[in-house]
Amino acid sequence: MNKIIAFTDGASKGNPGLGGWGAVIVDGDDVTETGGAEKKTTNNRMEMMAALSAMEYCQKKKKDLIIYTDSSYLVNGITKWVLGWQKKGWKTMSGGEVLNRDLWEKLSAITKVREVNFKVVAGHVGIPGNERADRIASDLAEGKEVELYKGVLHDYKINVMDFKTDPVAVASKEIRKIKKTSGKAFSYLSMVKGDIKTHKTWAECEERVKGVAGAKFRKSFSPEDEKEIIESWREGKK
Repeated sequence: MNKIIAFTDGASKGNPGLGGWGAVIVDGDDVTETGGAEKKTTNNRMEMMAALSAMEYCQKKKKDLIIYTDSSYLVNGITKWVLGWQKKGWKTMSGGEVLNRDLWEKLSAITKVREVNFKVVAGHVGIPGNERADRIASDLAEGKEVELYKGVLHDYKINVMDFKTDPVAVASKEIRKIKKTSGKAFSYLSMVKGDIKTHKTWAECEERVKGVAGAKFRKSFSPEDEKEIIESWREGKK
């Protein structure tokens, strides 16, 4: 197999809070697990650390690299947003500092010298590699000792090359997209002059943004959707 496949994931207990990251890297017949922890961090930062670990591992290898991740923030950031940030001097569209700039610079530097193919998968749908990366990240975030595997694929107890659940992952992702555009609201969000607030009712949100130039507002459909909107607004992209 003339390619390297990596599954990466991050976790944090609080945002910010205790965090951990994990990666499962399959290089031909070899499997290498990597992981680490930070005392005060965010989930997004841990997602980035996991991907960076896989990319650094593969940096000197002349093989295609595919990274499977459940972080849209990571994939959008490195494939779309980072070029705009660099042109603006690492400022968001609203003029604020780009979060996690140090890691974006490291990730970007690697992608300039080698091609990395990022694929978004739905988390917690039974994809073995993703589940193992998540377990490493979560356990490390909780301060648990984790035995990281390094050895041959044949002896690896996880069927990491099982991709038959991918259609399930895709279906799950599409369902979440549909839910984001229809159904009962979880919350309403507004941003006025860079200040983001959440509201329980549309009336509260409308009162804050009505007649205010440049104000933004969105309806969220789940805690995850709310978080994604807030993060994208902070990065100045939606």
